[in-house]
Amino acid sequence: MARIVIATILLAWSQEVYCWGFYGHRLINEYAIYLLPPKMLVLYKPSLEYLREHAVDADKRRYILATEAPRHFIDMDHYGTLPFQGLPRRWEDAVNKYGTDSLQAHGILPWRILQMLGALTRAFRDKNALDIIRLSADIGHYIGDAHVPLHTSSNHNGQKTGQHGIHAFWESRLPELLAENEWDFFMEKAAYVDNPSQFIWGSIIESAAAVDSVLLLEAALSAQTQPDQKYSYEWRNQQVLRQYATKYSKKYNQLLNGMVEKRLRKAIYTVASFWYTAWVNAGQPDLSGLTTGSTPLMVNQTDSLDFYWRRQPPKGKSCE
Repeated sequence: MARIVIATILLAWSQEVYCWGFYGHRLINEYAIYLLPPKMLVLYKPSLEYLREHAVDADKRRYILATEAPRHFIDMDHYGTLPFQGLPRRWEDAVNKYGTDSLQAHGILPWRILQMLGALTRAFRDKNALDIIRLSADIGHYIGDAHVPLHTSSNHNGQKTGQHGIHAFWESRLPELLAENEWDFFMEKAAYVDNPSQFIWGSIIESAAAVDSVLLLEAALSAQTQPDQKYSYEWRNQQVLRQYATKYSKKYNQLLNGMVEKRLRKAIYTVASFWYTAWVNAGQPDLSGLTTGSTPLMVNQTDSLDFYWRRQPPKGKSCE
C-alpha cells in the first residue's frame, strides 16, 4: 500500500506545472548564489546543485502536507484595493482582525517568508549546514512566488476572466522561452535588509499592482489573434505539447514591457539579500568549516515549521 501511495505522489509531481516552473525556481536559487559575499560562497557554492534541484520542494509538499498550499499565495484583492492598508502587516494583528482560518483560506505567503527568515537565522546561529541549505532552498521558493503577480490575486489562473492557463504562460512559458538568450541577470550584490517585513510586503504590493496589466494585456492580444496563431504544438520536456505559440509569447512579453524579466531579477536579488540578512543577523558565523557531507538533506518532521506528512492532497490553489 505504501508503495502505491509513493508511486502516486511521484506521478503527480511529474505532471504538475509548478509556480515559476521548474526552470524559473531553479534559476532564481542558482543566480542568487552568485550575489553572495565570499564568506557565504564557501558553503553555498558547493551546494549549488541542491539549491537548484530542491527549489521546487515546497510545491511538491502540497501533495503531502495539508497546510502547505496557503504558503504560496495571498489574495490581496480580498482585502480591498491598493495599497491594501486595511490588512495588518504583523501576523498577530492580522489574526486579531480576520482570524487564522480566514487568513489561511486567502493565503499567508508574506508571513511564511518572514517565518522562514527566522528559521534560517537560527540555523546560521547553530551553524547547522544541513538546515541552512535546506531552509535556503525553501525560502528561495517562497520569495520567488511573492514576485509573481497572479500569486497575489484570487483570479490566480484567469479563471474569472476566461483566461485559463495564463498563470503558466506568464511564469513558465515566457522564462523558458526568453531567459537564456534574451534576458539579463547581471545585477548588484546582495545587501542587508533593515526591515524584512516592510521589504517583502513591498514586493507583494508590487506584484498585486501588476495583476491588471498581466490580465488585460493578454486579453487584448488574444482578442486580435486568430486561435491557430495563439497556440502551437512544440517540443518540450521530451513531449510534443500544445502551448502558447512563440510569436504570440514574444508579443505578450513586449506588451508587458519586460515585466517578467524584471520580476525575476527582483526575486533573485531578494533571495540573495534574505540569505545574507539571515547570516548577518546570526552574527556572521564562519561557514568555511561547515559541510553538508554526503548525508541527504531531508525535511525535519519535528521542527518548528510544522513540517509533517499527509497523504491527502491539500486544499488550495494549483499553479496551472
